[in-house]
Amino acid sequence: MNLKGNSVENLNTSFNALETFLGDQTTLEKVRELLKHGTVSEEQRIVLNQIEKTLKCYIVESSSAKALRESMMKKEGALQKSRNNLKTQYTDKDGNVVDTTPTVIRTKMRSDPVESVRKSCWEMLRKNGPFLLDNGFCDIIKERNRFARELGFEDFYDLKVTNAEGFSKKKCFEMLDGLEHATKPLLDKALERLKKEKGEDATKPWNTGFALSGELTKLTDPYYPFEYAPEVWGRSFSKMNIKYKGATMRLDLCDRKGKYPNGFCHWPTAPYKTQDDTFIPSETNFTSLATPDEIGSGNTALTTLMHEGGHAAHFSNIVQGSPLFSQERAPFSVALAETQSMFLDALCEDASWQARYAKNRKGETIPWELIERSIKERHPYKVFQLRGMIAVPYFEKALYEMDEKDLTPENVLKVADEVEMKIQGGLAGRPLMSVPHILADESSCYYHGYVFAEMAVHQTREYFFKTGDGTIVDNPRVGKELIENYWVHGSGNPGFLGLVNNLTGSPLKHNAWVKELGVEVEDLLKEEKAEYEKALASASSSSKDEIDLEMRAIFVHGDDVISDSKESGFVEACEKFRGWIYQEWPKTKSMA
Repeated sequence: MNLKGNSVENLNTSFNALETFLGDQTTLEKVRELLKHGTVSEEQRIVLNQIEKTLKCYIVESSSAKALRESMMKKEGALQKSRNNLKTQYTDKDGNVVDTTPTVIRTKMRSDPVESVRKSCWEMLRKNGPFLLDNGFCDIIKERNRFARELGFEDFYDLKVTNAEGFSKKKCFEMLDGLEHATKPLLDKALERLKKEKGEDATKPWNTGFALSGELTKLTDPYYPFEYAPEVWGRSFSKMNIKYKGATMRLDLCDRKGKYPNGFCHWPTAPYKTQDDTFIPSETNFTSLATPDEIGSGNTALTTLMHEGGHAAHFSNIVQGSPLFSQERAPFSVALAETQSMFLDALCEDASWQARYAKNRKGETIPWELIERSIKERHPYKVFQLRGMIAVPYFEKALYEMDEKDLTPENVLKVADEVEMKIQGGLAGRPLMSVPHILADESSCYYHGYVFAEMAVHQTREYFFKTGDGTIVDNPRVGKELIENYWVHGSGNPGFLGLVNNLTGSPLKHNAWVKELGVEVEDLLKEEKAEYEKALASASSSSKDEIDLEMRAIFVHGDDVISDSKESGFVEACEKFRGWIYQEWPKTKSMA
């Protein structure tokens, strides 16, 4: 994150201290003794069961397994340190080599009109694989597998999915295989359509993203000014009655060199309820990677705010008798966590949401014609995103199932390309070896969680559309139901699959997602235009209304504090942040 006083060594030290605490055999034995012989209340029994469930994810009894864990963490720390020294560069249209960040690389692949620049950016992403493999990634995979097998699991992937989701790798890929099979015909149809509409060159990995969004991104960009994104996020959540129960959130939204190349939320203080029923609110560190004067950055930043803000809302509303219900690592279900954030960021594509919140700096609403064009150009190709998502778990599955003697840099790169070809129909615009999740112990082997979450998102949206007044945007019922049915339980019972079933009345299935992908464009246009016009007619949100999220928001840039809602309220804090953006990125002010 490029913050003062932080280092890989300190991160490893704190990680090992946490692992030691969570892996304390004495604590586990004491918990089991209390459960077996102690006189405890039902509420205490729930907490003790959660402590046991958590500790079982981390207890390492054999000395050889402990040694492997320490060794693989040292190797991972060294790899991360090396990775921070990898220069991110591309060649511009004039042949100049430009130092930049991964965020700019991804943005330029979507929006730069010069093909050679886009190809240079893609080639930069492809360099990640050889670099990581030359700096010990294969040895880390080997040690992770040895560690998992010492604990009785099939491999490291089996360990991670079992601990986080509560079901085996086998069940995980049975569900993924069903989705892969159901969407393969949609992929083939979309690839043929892409060639027919955009030409053969559009299938090249550095061209596909631009072919689908390049010009449209420029046209819609004015309706997503980055500097207004925090206020839009706050206003949208407030209208849905989403509250943060006294949480404190530090928002570090803009990109800079040395910053971790992915948006996220982390919780230095996890919320919980004490034995005397006092609620301890959460503290959240929230980051995104905006470059405010880049085309498309406002839309990306707003979507990230809706996504990570969804995570923060979820965790802020967990009310249980221990912080172990609300800490973000196993046994917390990745799929459960991602369902909440992805459900909320999905609103940004709804015509009814855009009619209310997609406005340019003059306050003018995005015209229907742009939404119509977006649907026509993007809906037939949404399956590409799905296939890109499932490619990651299929790659990691293959990676951890490789025999040690076959785990060479050449073979890993070959497998990555093979998975891209099979699952995505060609080499990917985002090469699998450039996906940051595969590196760190805590984020590896959990990308399936995003896939299951997307299944749950579509199933949950279908539930809201079929019940009540059939709306989600600005509906105060949404926040109430999410809190009561999804959020308050944390990682306790009934778990991800049980919670989805309880709210929607059906076990988790891919049906709603596949059905949505298969809707004909003309039918979708008819539905969305009706929602757009209805939203325009009923919109009553005033830009001057105060926003009450029951949260303290502190806007920061690295170590520097920009504004604090405790001093002035959320809206004024957003206004101060907006002024800072104009100062640091003067080009944005000239657009205003």
